[in-house]
Amino acid sequence: MPLKPFKTIGIGVTFSPNLKANIYEAARLSQMLNTRLVLVHVGDKSLEKESKFKAILKPFLENNLEVEIVFKSGDPVNVILSTAENKRIDLLILGALQRENFLKYYVGSIARQITRKAKCSILLLIKPSIERIPCQHIVVNGLKDPKTKETIAAAFYVANALDVNKITIVEEVSKNELDVKVEDDKSLRMANIVKERIKLRENARVKAIIEDIPETYTKDVKIKSQPIFGKKGYSIGHYAQIARADLLIMNSPSKMNFWDRLFPHDIEHILTELPTDVLIIQ
Repeated sequence: MPLKPFKTIGIGVTFSPNLKANIYEAARLSQMLNTRLVLVHVGDKSLEKESKFKAILKPFLENNLEVEIVFKSGDPVNVILSTAENKRIDLLILGALQRENFLKYYVGSIARQITRKAKCSILLLIKPSIERIPCQHIVVNGLKDPKTKETIAAAFYVANALDVNKITIVEEVSKNELDVKVEDDKSLRMANIVKERIKLRENARVKAIIEDIPETYTKDVKIKSQPIFGKKGYSIGHYAQIARADLLIMNSPSKMNFWDRLFPHDIEHILTELPTDVLIIQ
């Protein structure tokens, strides 16, 4: 596990009502993770803009936060992606949009394109705040995938930095794995036996991953392993919402093919309706 997976945090900044809250969230996270911060503004540079950004950043600059402000005109998606690559940003913060008259959040078209194309990790914020709202419960995917080990390790690193005391590792299992047609009491018992075997298998696999993480990151955290049966992405998103998680951590999606665009895969369910803040580990 890399002891420091994030070295540079980036955030796109526009003069929206959430400007101060977005900058405070990014700057605060940079200080807690001990990284440098890059603000990316899509537009021309001016003294007035620069002064406004620096005025908001003042309390963090006084606390020795290393900050760079980048001004660049062009297509927002291309500007943010190219800047992320040029400045070696490894965690990019994006804001979610709220549906009118509903307490539901989704990823807008620009943020969605960036999320799909970015080569770095992405943090999607649903309700940025000037005052810090402590993160107390992280839900992280534990599905069987080559990326999962690194994602779980990153979850413990983030939990340690943010002083989070509870992590739930959710192993999403496809209902197809049960492969038992319930028609009577006997087949119901068989289905339950198969279910329990799958749960034991999944819990053992996740336990082995946790054992490889240094004790420094695991000793003060309440760890729960939760196998759930259902559709990938939708199931974990629903669980994170019901469990009132403050942060959901997911693997980055694999390269999308034609069929993925027609039929949404796991991460697309999350982007359509964000259950909470979401961190996608690249």
